[in-house]
Amino acid sequence: MDAFEAIRPYADAEVPAVMARLFADETFLAILAQFRFPRLSGPMGWLLKPLIAHRLRREFAGIHTVEALQNKIEPYIDRTIERATDGVTYSGLEGLQHGQAYLFLANHRDIVMDPAFVNYAVYQAGIRTPRIAIGDNLLQRPFVSDLMRLNKSFIVHRSITGRREKLAAYQLLSAYINHSIREDRESVWIAQAEGRAKDGDDRTDSAILKMLHMSRKDEPFAEAMAALRPIPVSISYEYDPCDQAKARELYIRATTGGYSKTPGEDDASIALGITGYKGRVHLSFGRPMDRVAEDAKQMALELDRQIIGNYRLFPVHYLAYAMWEGRDTELEVPTAEALFDAEEVARAQAEWSRRLAACPGVQQPYLVLQYAMPVRNQYRLKAGLPL
Repeated sequence: MDAFEAIRPYADAEVPAVMARLFADETFLAILAQFRFPRLSGPMGWLLKPLIAHRLRREFAGIHTVEALQNKIEPYIDRTIERATDGVTYSGLEGLQHGQAYLFLANHRDIVMDPAFVNYAVYQAGIRTPRIAIGDNLLQRPFVSDLMRLNKSFIVHRSITGRREKLAAYQLLSAYINHSIREDRESVWIAQAEGRAKDGDDRTDSAILKMLHMSRKDEPFAEAMAALRPIPVSISYEYDPCDQAKARELYIRATTGGYSKTPGEDDASIALGITGYKGRVHLSFGRPMDRVAEDAKQMALELDRQIIGNYRLFPVHYLAYAMWEGRDTELEVPTAEALFDAEEVARAQAEWSRRLAACPGVQQPYLVLQYAMPVRNQYRLKAGLPL
């Protein structure tokens, strides 16, 4: 039996059977009907679902491999990006070698779109797309699990509570990631920390790096990490579609000491993250880390320096920083007007004002925080100050 059976992505041989299962899933078909025909999906759902299933079976009839599936859905991804962004740019891809496997360690703002944009960038460059780490908290419905594992996702068991069981799960995860890169020569994408950085403060959790070393304890930390060929990745959204929800959560946490998700909240975040307006998006692929620090904390700091240093700041970030009560008095930060042309700043000011107006007053400081924090971090880095 495959040692990684419980967490690995689906293999090529499994693709036809999994797609057949998806195209017969009533919940999946109902969501597609609602998305494609929102007004008709209620009263006419009984008729729409078999029609959608028939079309899917016909359109994907010749698909028998994961790569063929990704090639098939790539135009749909392109259209989604065109509708929800003002363009995607990327830098640093020239540092990647074709046929080489990497560990993409990225900042994390959106559940689905962060790895999707990394996939998009490397696909456009003709490089094999990475396998994607995704938490089991997002895979509550069978069809979601099938969709993600078809798209080269593997499962991170976060819902396990027992200490022994959690340790075993992380040991398996570590072994799988190492096996993927070092044996299968397949790249891996993983977020720099568990959960999205809702306050805009992108920091690498050294526990993630320690987990990666768990299955290679016979090797020195630096040697084991260097073998994974880590690459820091910064993804910057001009506007975050989920910024209002994040501000609300931060406010509730600050005022009550905790936050409990409502049923379906993750599903709503996924949908809004995919379809919501993002403005411009930039991905920066950092320098491959051929040499790695001797311990996890030092490696985390180097990742932070690249991820924060390469983060693309847009006019809205400077507008938010200028009104942030937490501005750092040690820093000399220019205004948006000093860095961007008047027309660009005017567009940003209009969109920023609209977002502020849509946010309840008590939650606005947390909306500002999300956009201001990357400015503070980057300028502290430039000034040689501790992050």
